[in-house]
Amino acid sequence: MKLHELRPQEGSTHAKKRVGRGTGSGLGKTAGYGHKGQKARSGSKKNGFEGGQMPLARRLPKRGFTNIFAKEYTTINIETLNRLDDGAVVTAELLKQSGVISKIEKDGLKVLGRGELTKKLDVKAAKFTETAKAAIEAAGGSVEVV
Repeated sequence: MKLHELRPQEGSTHAKKRVGRGTGSGLGKTAGYGHKGQKARSGSKKNGFEGGQMPLARRLPKRGFTNIFAKEYTTINIETLNRLDDGAVVTAELLKQSGVISKIEKDGLKVLGRGELTKKLDVKAAKFTETAKAAIEAAGGSVEVV
């Protein structure tokens, strides 16, 4: 079989409706829109318009807001850092390569303080909690804000 011999399976395709092409076609004159009325007019189909009734989007109560200035960090707890080798320099890129995190959010990495750290690590991240910073330094490692 060659590319030019490919055809769709029998019955899987239909010819498109050609409307407004004379009365003999069955879809001439009003082209399937019926006689007069709002739906027969051009430009009358407004999305979400309910004929003057209060639209659903306006009937429902609104709550909260979206903070467009919120920072987005990839978070990780110090107990997870025990998977890495002793004396390693921990960066967001290293964690992504080793499969510890799946993606790096736009504002970087934030280290949280849950769990215990047993290895000496040099951690470079955008933010640290106070408990995380204390735990890393207590284990003999260092903290650097990138």
